[in-house]
Amino acid sequence: MDWLVATYDKRYAPNTRETFRRQVLHQFEQARVVDYNPDIPDLATNSPRAHYKLTEAARKAIVTYGTKAWQSQAADFIVKQGSLAARYKKARAKAGVPLTLDGKAFTLSPGKHNEVQAAVVTEFAPRFAPGAVLVYLGDTAKKHLIVNQSYIKSLGIILDHDKLPDVILYDTGKNWVYLIEVVTSHGPVSPKRVTELEKMFAACKTQIIYVSAFPDLATFRKFLKDTAWDTEVWLADAPDHMIHMNGDRFLGPR
Repeated sequence: MDWLVATYDKRYAPNTRETFRRQVLHQFEQARVVDYNPDIPDLATNSPRAHYKLTEAARKAIVTYGTKAWQSQAADFIVKQGSLAARYKKARAKAGVPLTLDGKAFTLSPGKHNEVQAAVVTEFAPRFAPGAVLVYLGDTAKKHLIVNQSYIKSLGIILDHDKLPDVILYDTGKNWVYLIEVVTSHGPVSPKRVTELEKMFAACKTQIIYVSAFPDLATFRKFLKDTAWDTEVWLADAPDHMIHMNGDRFLGPR
């Protein structure tokens, strides 16, 4: 950091040293640009003698920068050491959310939202929409991950990822369409959302069921006041049960 001041007249606050380590040096180490404590590998984590050193492979490439040999040396480094971007992509793929549908394997991008989406297909659908067709499933990264074009067309659904619910199921026997919003940080089926969906699906000649899917009761509590009446609530951690925001339909002895 002193060198940055002397060389570039760029000053950083002393408490940003940890940011340098976490957001620069750790990545350099993973990319095999530097080694951590190569001279004294058994140093304690909090030792003031902790240090980083260019790897020989990185040094060999870096010294050619600005010469004709740079491109070939940089390419050789990546071939031998591997690309950090590729390594991160592979790690991200491993952390993805698996989903198997009709024998075909999909991988949703990692995250709680997509974990609940997968649970809607594997846990909610068999219990509360048995035999229903998965018409649409969006992914937080891949937009239209699963789209059944024939049903999209026959139901008159317009593919607008920013407005569609997260999951759409269609029960062909009952002619019911389930519009399911997955809620982890925002967006239950609110009165405003119902109005939007009614307008969007006005041409869809089916009975529509609105569902807000939450990972757990604690998350649902945060959005209870925003959840519309006459809609359904499903919790991924209690898959056998449904909360009906519409008591008169089920009132009475069983």
